[in-house]
Amino acid sequence: MKKKIAIVLLISTLGCCFELQAQNVRFKQYFTDATLRIDYLRVGNRQHDTIGSLSHERLSLWAGSLTQLLDPFDNGDYRIVVRDAKSGRELYSRGYNTLFREYRDTPQGADSVAAFEEVVRVPWPRRTVEICFQKRGGDQRMHSQFSYRFDPDSAMVQLRRKSSLRIATEPERLQYKGNPHKKIDVVIVPEGYGPADSLKMRRDFRSFCDYLLGQEPFRSRRDDFNVWGVPLSGQESGITDPGKGIEVNSLVGASYNTFGADRYLMTMRLFRLHDAIGNTPCDHIIIMANSSTYGGGAIYNFYAMSSLNEMAFMVLPHELGHSIGGLADEYVDEDLSYGDMHTMEQEPVEPNITTLVDFGAKWQSMLPAGTPVPTPADETVPRNQNGPLGVYEGAGYHAKGIYRPVMHCMMRDYAPFCPVCSRRLNEVFDLYVR
Repeated sequence: MKKKIAIVLLISTLGCCFELQAQNVRFKQYFTDATLRIDYLRVGNRQHDTIGSLSHERLSLWAGSLTQLLDPFDNGDYRIVVRDAKSGRELYSRGYNTLFREYRDTPQGADSVAAFEEVVRVPWPRRTVEICFQKRGGDQRMHSQFSYRFDPDSAMVQLRRKSSLRIATEPERLQYKGNPHKKIDVVIVPEGYGPADSLKMRRDFRSFCDYLLGQEPFRSRRDDFNVWGVPLSGQESGITDPGKGIEVNSLVGASYNTFGADRYLMTMRLFRLHDAIGNTPCDHIIIMANSSTYGGGAIYNFYAMSSLNEMAFMVLPHELGHSIGGLADEYVDEDLSYGDMHTMEQEPVEPNITTLVDFGAKWQSMLPAGTPVPTPADETVPRNQNGPLGVYEGAGYHAKGIYRPVMHCMMRDYAPFCPVCSRRLNEVFDLYVR
C-alpha cells in the first residue's frame, strides 16, 4: 500500500511539474519578458460607464509569474483578459477593482458623470492580441465591456509619451529574495515627502517594510517577497486634508476625505502613481503617506495606502488584505457613502463574507462539526483574538444579512487574520511564486 501511495504521489508531482513547464513554454510562445502598461479613463456613473483615451507604454521587465497566467479567483468587479488574435485562446487574465466602483455607489455617483484614471499591466505580447476589458454584471458574471486589437509591431501603435516623472536613481532594495518571476514584488511609493525629507523617507521605508511583513500570514511567507522603495519626493511635505483646509502639492496627489469619509485616504492620479514606479518590478503597490493623521485605504489589485499614524503597523496589513487578498471589510458602518456594494440577494465575490445564498462556496467546509449557521455572537471573545470559527452576523458594512467567519479579525478590528482570510492570502501568494 505504501508503494502505491508513493507512486501516486510521484505521478501527481510529475504532472504538476509538466503543467508548470507547459505554461512556461506558453509564456515564451506568446509573450516577451516585458510589460505592456495600459493607461485609460473610465467615465460614467451608476447607470453606465465607458472606457476611452487609451495609451500604451512598454516597460523593460515583466515581474509576474511565467506559469500562473490565468486568474483562478472569481474576485473583483473588473477583469483584464488577453487573447491570441488568431485562435481566440485566453493567454492572460487578472481580476481587479477600481475607485470608480466605489464612486458609483455614492450619492454623487448616482447620476453625476466623472472620469477616473486607471492602469492595468499585462505581459508584452509577441504578436497581435485581443485585449478585453470585462465588467461584472447584475448576474454576478463577467461580461465583455470593451475590446480592441493590439499589434506590438505595428507602426500604428502609438506608445505614450514618457513622463518627466522618472526615478533618477535605482529603487531601494528594502528586501530582495530572488527572481521577480518567483517572488511577490511590492513597491512602496512615498507620498507627502518634500525635498528635505529624504532621510525620514528612508527610515519610513524600513518601518513600512516591517509592517508589511510583520503579521501572519505575511510573516511566515516573508521569504516570498521582494520589497522595493522608490526614492522620489514632491514639491511639499504633508498630505492634502480638505477637512482641515490643508492643500499640498504632493507626489501623487493623495487626499483625506475621499468620498466624504474623513479617514479614507486615497489618490485618483493613477497615471502619476505608475509613472513614479516606472520600471521597478511591481506586483502590488503600497503608498506610504507622510502624515500622523489616522487614515488609509485599499482596492483589490489596485493599491494600498496608509498614513504614518501610530496605528500604521495594523492599518497597513488590513489594507493589504483588501489590495492583495481581495478581502472584504467585516465591520459595520452603514453611514459610508459607498456601503451599498453588497446586495442580500446575491453571494458576495469576496471570500470572507457571505449572505448565505451560496455559503457552500465559502468557508462552510472549514466549520467544526455541529457549528450552528448562523452562529450566535460571543461577546466574551477578546477583541485581539479571533474566537471560534463560525458564521457571525454583521459584515460588509451591514449589521444584518451579511456574515463573517469569526468574532474579531484583521478585516474587522485589527485582530489577527482569521483562518478564512489567511487561507485566501496564502492562495494569492502561491499565484506569484509558482
